Amino acid sequence: MLHWVLGLALLFAGAAAHGAEAVRIRASWIVAPSDWTPLLPEKPDLMKNNGKTYVFEPVRFQGTPAVITALANNEIELGNLAFSSLALAIQNAGLEDLRIVGDQFKDGTQGNYSNQFFVLKDGPVQKVEDLKGKIVATNAAGSAVDIAMRAMLRKHGLEDKRDYTVVEAPFPTMKAMLTQKKADLASFVAPFSFDPELQQVGRPLFTQRDALGPTQMIVWVARSGFLQQNRAAMIDFLEDSVRVVRWYLDPRNHNEAVQIAAKITKLRPELFAGWLFTNKEYSRSPDLLPDLAALQSNIDVQRDLGFLKGPIDVQKYADLSLVREAAQRLK
Repeated sequence: MLHWVLGLALLFAGAAAHGAEAVRIRASWIVAPSDWTPLLPEKPDLMKNNGKTYVFEPVRFQGTPAVITALANNEIELGNLAFSSLALAIQNAGLEDLRIVGDQFKDGTQGNYSNQFFVLKDGPVQKVEDLKGKIVATNAAGSAVDIAMRAMLRKHGLEDKRDYTVVEAPFPTMKAMLTQKKADLASFVAPFSFDPELQQVGRPLFTQRDALGPTQMIVWVARSGFLQQNRAAMIDFLEDSVRVVRWYLDPRNHNEAVQIAAKITKLRPELFAGWLFTNKEYSRSPDLLPDLAALQSNIDVQRDLGFLKGPIDVQKYADLSLVREAAQRLK
């Protein structure tokens, strides 16, 4: 974290030297290396406009619900919201000015990874119905992973509080929650579900794809006022982001990408080597373009399950013109 702070000071100084005020872009992230945000500053040579027209500052959060609060309070300029929290931000927090500006990743597309919900191999839970009377662990109430878990349990006739108890825990502690029998079902996202120790003692009971189908899992959002005032800087940032994203997705850079992921997460490189930025993990767009049709479907399911009070037309909340212009510069 210290190297980011020192880097920011240098970037602001560099912007001042250019005689222009760089636009501050504070961006949320939750899980590395699933989220692009913590990975971007690791390739400073490709972030060519950073410190010139904008200054990029990653900010870590526990879950997407906290990101909504930060967006509402203008504590960040760029948020990474799950489909579920995007809908809640619009309907519950009244953030009608949110605009989808880019893709982070998709879950459960054909041939790619989907988040997994584990039980102990030698435990009493053999099927979803066996979770009646049990404890289930989620990262944060209202997150996409949480919605998927509740949706799957509801499909099998189980309701929160009536049939099971929900506890919240950070993703890095999920393995301990399961192995120490503090939860009978625990939620796992990449990279945690690839942990060999977890796979020895646990097994996936179901996936997010089983619950929701393909998911436009996380999108980048910003408030329309910020985009209008800082359009040029934002396009510069997205151009740099697309350049970095394509570098990470290039198989020729796989080994270095693995080392970067290990550095950020303080986990062993071998935990990432077999799957990172391959079809064994989430689906990612090299142009940072989200799948709005999938996003609409996900939010419609969310409403059908009773999590939303009304319909949401995602097209109304999307402005992909910036990221399209950014990608066009790199043709």
